[in-house]
Amino acid sequence: MADSASVPFKKIQIQRDDTTFDAYVVGKEDAPGIVVLQEWWGVDFEIKNHAVKISQLDPGFKALIPDLYRGKVGLDVAEAQHLMEGLDWQGAVKDIRASVNWLKANGSKKVGVTGFCMGGALSIASSVLVPEIDAVVAFYGVPSSELADPAQAKAPVQAHFGELDNFVGFSDVTAAKALDEKLKASGIPCEVHIYPGNAHAFMNRSKEGIERGKSMGMPDGDEAAVELAWSRFKSWMTRYLSA
Repeated sequence: MADSASVPFKKIQIQRDDTTFDAYVVGKEDAPGIVVLQEWWGVDFEIKNHAVKISQLDPGFKALIPDLYRGKVGLDVAEAQHLMEGLDWQGAVKDIRASVNWLKANGSKKVGVTGFCMGGALSIASSVLVPEIDAVVAFYGVPSSELADPAQAKAPVQAHFGELDNFVGFSDVTAAKALDEKLKASGIPCEVHIYPGNAHAFMNRSKEGIERGKSMGMPDGDEAAVELAWSRFKSWMTRYLSA
């Protein structure tokens, strides 16, 4: 798999309301678009790796990472938590909407949203709050009920969780099952997958990402679960983003 360091991202600026934010784009020009939302760390190596991977999935996607933290990156858990707690979640949803519309104005007929951890929660919220979205795939995150009620989701949602995830109420199995009930109530196509033996952030497979997970007491994820999740991701996005 190509490392994000060797792949040229195009840095762009996106305007919304009275603010401008940076975003990073990689992939085929006229391919379906996918907005890729960061973990609580910010726009770091791991989210860029995911965007590169997504851009290279057959038949190809155009991936865009909006910088929701405006350039800040958390290097340890305390910083990341501080950044996430300081996030204007409503503003982040507006950033996502502006990113989706940028892709639609720049060659992508259909656009999906995906995200990990904090970004997973935001991607589910955006399926409720951003009408321009055509599909969502969320990894281990559920939005607060104040932000969005998944029973009101309007775009098809696929969601992935690790069975051993211990972020209670955010991405543990109980939260995943409650999300499943809500999504079923919305009437949109939905799938919630739980991966036995895997914990939070099991999709992070870079050397640095694995080391970071270990330092937080997480078991090493399993390659088979990661491959299965990517194949489900690809079939979901291909199904709903094909023109």
